[in-house]
Amino acid sequence: MKEFIKIDNVYFKYDENDDSDIFALNGINLTIGKGEFIAVVGHNGCGKSTLAKHLNSLYLPTTGDVYVDGINTKDDDRLFEIRKKVGLVLQNPDNQIVAGIVEEDVAFGCENLGIPSDEIRKRVDNALKAVDMYEYRTHSPDKLSGGQKQRVAIAGIIAMEPECIVLDEPTAMLDPQGREEVMSTITRLNKEIGITIVLITHYMEEAAAAGRVVVMDKGNVLLSGKPKEVFSQVELLKRHRLDVPQATELIYKLKNCGCNVPDCVLTEEECAEAVFKLLKEKTSASLSYSQVRKRVK
Repeated sequence: MKEFIKIDNVYFKYDENDDSDIFALNGINLTIGKGEFIAVVGHNGCGKSTLAKHLNSLYLPTTGDVYVDGINTKDDDRLFEIRKKVGLVLQNPDNQIVAGIVEEDVAFGCENLGIPSDEIRKRVDNALKAVDMYEYRTHSPDKLSGGQKQRVAIAGIIAMEPECIVLDEPTAMLDPQGREEVMSTITRLNKEIGITIVLITHYMEEAAAAGRVVVMDKGNVLLSGKPKEVFSQVELLKRHRLDVPQATELIYKLKNCGCNVPDCVLTEEECAEAVFKLLKEKTSASLSYSQVRKRVK
């Protein structure tokens, strides 16, 4: 996989006049491949959002370097190019919606790029279709649900045709349905269009859907690997005050009780299947798989 973003020994302080040795980012080294979907997790204050804002030059390293497709984010002459390549979606969609009509809001970024009107029309339509919001193109954003607003915010970034979208806790203010809508959109953009996704999240179930999980703690990268590799280390994560997906924790507790279950599962479906097999071994009760699945959920 071709390298797209490289974070090279990055340290960052919010106050450059602070002489202490306390950094928000403390020597981060990380590479993100083109077309990759990574989730960054960690407790509050670990540096997740600070890292996200380094990926399109909103923040610049105190020391070290961040490269986007080979461009150093410290290069002021190429700032415009960097931000065309990496779009940022924030936690609160209301902070990114600037127009009174959905399609006008989605067009806003393209207009600032100086894209011709015919091309903007095409991009706006395609972006709204990509997030399943085309039928709402003439609606007022104020009339939309939280999940719909967030999808409009994502469409505004898509219309600018970035190669990477960084999402800083995009589902934090949404209900379960809104979170599902946004996650479905993110996953589809990655798999079908090939957009690189960097998802900052508190929800471990969301992180489990990524191709790679990066765990941060105190400004450092604690773990990095495939979801099953990371979430199988339950005791290490808990020592650092971090959770694992609920399905993973249930199976972990069953295994510690001596039950014959897999080492690590991530989804409700995997959990239900493991519990169903366990019940078949332990009892003659005639529970169907669907009944077990409902109880696990």
